[in-house]
Amino acid sequence: MTKIGSTSRIIVIGLALLLAACASTRGGKISYDSSNFGAPDAPKVVAVDDTYKLAPLDTVSVTVFQVADLSRDYDIDQSGRITMPLVGRVDAVGLSTTELGTLIGRRLNEKYLQNPSVTVSLKSSASRVVTIDGSVRQPGIYPATGSLTLVQVIALARGTDDLANPRRVAIFRTIGGKRMAAAFDLTSIRRGEMKDPEVYPGDTVVVDGSGVKKTQRDLMQSLPLASIFLAL
Repeated sequence: MTKIGSTSRIIVIGLALLLAACASTRGGKISYDSSNFGAPDAPKVVAVDDTYKLAPLDTVSVTVFQVADLSRDYDIDQSGRITMPLVGRVDAVGLSTTELGTLIGRRLNEKYLQNPSVTVSLKSSASRVVTIDGSVRQPGIYPATGSLTLVQVIALARGTDDLANPRRVAIFRTIGGKRMAAAFDLTSIRRGEMKDPEVYPGDTVVVDGSGVKKTQRDLMQSLPLASIFLAL
């Protein structure tokens, strides 16, 4: 082995180890302290005109005059229905809020109430979704039906990709009217060393796309063959 070949090999190995070490580390401007990173603001009632047609994952507020047990928020499921006490399952997708109120009133009038006064308003328009971006295999917008954690959300996007840095995962949400973010270490969460945080509808999750790994790969490919194989 020549002195030049030995030196080149040491440099290549050293760079590879250095880049590999940097590729999966914590850091960045977003704090890992999530003690003040609470639940997001509650969705506000959305003002819409009667031309808006309800869609899956919308949330509607139903008020039945003087019947408190029926007056609350209802989520439209992925099949396009809401489920109400006494009324049962009601097809809501494709209807306006006025049309849905009329339908609910008619169903209640059939057996339970005489000429009920029913008002329906749109509380949130398809806001029960989470956005997953960055170094995941299938970035996109996914339904947030029920309680979800960070690990479960990453699984919805088919996991992290080959360029991901799982030690830098950010969750963005609106708290107190301000856009806030906190960073999480997915590797530590999977090991049970950190709590798996809850992800709420409306959150955006971004997995760090470590350009360091790509840089490492590009660097190795760009080195002259002689510098790698000179000692062979």
